[in-house]
Amino acid sequence: MASMANETAGGRGYERVLQLIEWLSAAAQPAALADVVNGLGWPKSSALLLLRSLVDGGYVARMPDSRYQLIRLPGEPSASNTAWSTILRITEPILRETVDAVNETGFVAVLTPDHRLRYLNKLLPPREIRYDRDISKLRIAHYVASGMILLAGMSAPEFEAYLAKIDPSSGDDIETIRSLIQTARRQKYAVNLQGRVEGAAGVSAPIVDASGRYIAAINLSGPRERLSSNLDRVVSGAVEAAQRASTALARLIPNP
Repeated sequence: MASMANETAGGRGYERVLQLIEWLSAAAQPAALADVVNGLGWPKSSALLLLRSLVDGGYVARMPDSRYQLIRLPGEPSASNTAWSTILRITEPILRETVDAVNETGFVAVLTPDHRLRYLNKLLPPREIRYDRDISKLRIAHYVASGMILLAGMSAPEFEAYLAKIDPSSGDDIETIRSLIQTARRQKYAVNLQGRVEGAAGVSAPIVDASGRYIAAINLSGPRERLSSNLDRVVSGAVEAAQRASTALARLIPNP
């Protein structure tokens, strides 16, 4: 943000950015430029410069009536960043309740900018036989349920571009992948009963933002035979947890 950099050259720019974000976060309604000037006692030119910088950065929305509303805090997800700490904070208690209720392992997953699957966290159920995996490793998205549902949230051109990048030597059948993703898109959840780990299965549902964009996924996994025999309950648990997380996220970051 070049304009913000220029403003900060005087030494108080960063302090004023934080003051403005704090002031906007406390405002009950969108604020006009005059409200900011009167509320913070700044020159009109400085206030307008900082507001425009925050709009450019996706933190503030300029409403049709020219008022300004805070829509995102630094570190929260947006269409142009991969800051997942807010998703992790929102989903952790929801996932914990779901794992306790379903008694299977729970994960929260996201796609990286290069469309690899990354697990943000893992919660294990208190039972002797349970599914576990190393979440430090990135996964091929179409190999796992959480990646399948996130691929289902892509636009058609983006998904076709993803398919075009699959290595022909991998042995993966493009039409099979396309069919699985179409099913996940239609159902609004993904089921993978043939996990890459022998004997494992998983179910995943999407966490969406206020505009309906798929930004993360709730995944519940367990031994294939056990999960298959309780599939309806596991699907319901994943879908409900994802819906709760989506609602919480929309309250925190409304769609401008």
